[in-house]
Amino acid sequence: MQKSRLYIAAALTVGTLIGSPSIQAAIIKIDGSSTVYPITEAVAEEFQTSKKNAIQVTVGISGTGGGFKKFCRDEIDIANASRPISEKEIEACKSAGIQYIEMPVAFDALTIVVNPNNTFFKNITTVDELKAMWEPTAQDKVMRWNQINPAWPDAPIKLYGPGADSGTFEYFTDAVVGKAKSSRGDYTASEDDNVLVQGVSRDPNALGYFGYAYYAENKSRLKALAIVNPKTNAVVEPSNATVMDGTYQPLSRPIFIYIKAASLDKPEVKEFIDFYMKNATQLTQEVKYVPLPDSAYASNMESVTNKKYGSRFGGKNEVGITIEELMKREAKP
Repeated sequence: MQKSRLYIAAALTVGTLIGSPSIQAAIIKIDGSSTVYPITEAVAEEFQTSKKNAIQVTVGISGTGGGFKKFCRDEIDIANASRPISEKEIEACKSAGIQYIEMPVAFDALTIVVNPNNTFFKNITTVDELKAMWEPTAQDKVMRWNQINPAWPDAPIKLYGPGADSGTFEYFTDAVVGKAKSSRGDYTASEDDNVLVQGVSRDPNALGYFGYAYYAENKSRLKALAIVNPKTNAVVEPSNATVMDGTYQPLSRPIFIYIKAASLDKPEVKEFIDFYMKNATQLTQEVKYVPLPDSAYASNMESVTNKKYGSRFGGKNEVGITIEELMKREAKP
């Protein structure tokens, strides 16, 4: 995978059609999470190459919430999601007659980053410190770093994070503040994580958060902070190893694709999903996420064969679930 993948614009059409303009190519439409985008975009590139561009795959970035809105309006075939489908979204899909299969595709270490020139964090932060920065009551009040910790400088706090349609925003606020979507609003928000990368990399007083892949692709421009696990008090860095062993808590999380059941009647969509599951381990590792066990991808394909519709989460986000716990669950309509 080339590094340029993470810098491709949102709503990208992956690949171009080659050949006679009179030939109408089959199109697979995907939208949603910027966190899941690198995996799905990598799969789309490889799939199109394997099909010699006979099938066109479009991959957009409108955030998890934006993707589900399109999904439940029957506008796309597949939704990328960095959190489980919500109760409201389940009802919207049900009202529209949209059935779906939920497929976990990887685990992510949601990563807290600062500017490389930052020295006062000492490479570590706590959930309590993050909450003090991001909770709604901090808006227009907690504006300087020494208000969080007297040992920190009297310098302006500059925060960068996903917008309200982002699943990462929902997960982070749930895990850190204690309530999904509960956040101060006076920060630089974007559904495009590359915008957040640029903001933090240019400001020594900045802090932001996003999926691990965007940090891994920009290590020379960012510094990741370790988290103090609130249950064990151990200092844990974001990494494949700490996600796999379940110690990177509470910021380790599963990420998903949702496939519209009716779209599986299209041969090109079924082929794409089969290709996705067969190549997920390799391509997930390429874009720096944590792959699931092989049995998980096989189970996803069994869900297609056996038409196992619904979600494992009942419309609720869940903080702290491990890979082992995820694998024990069955989807329910």
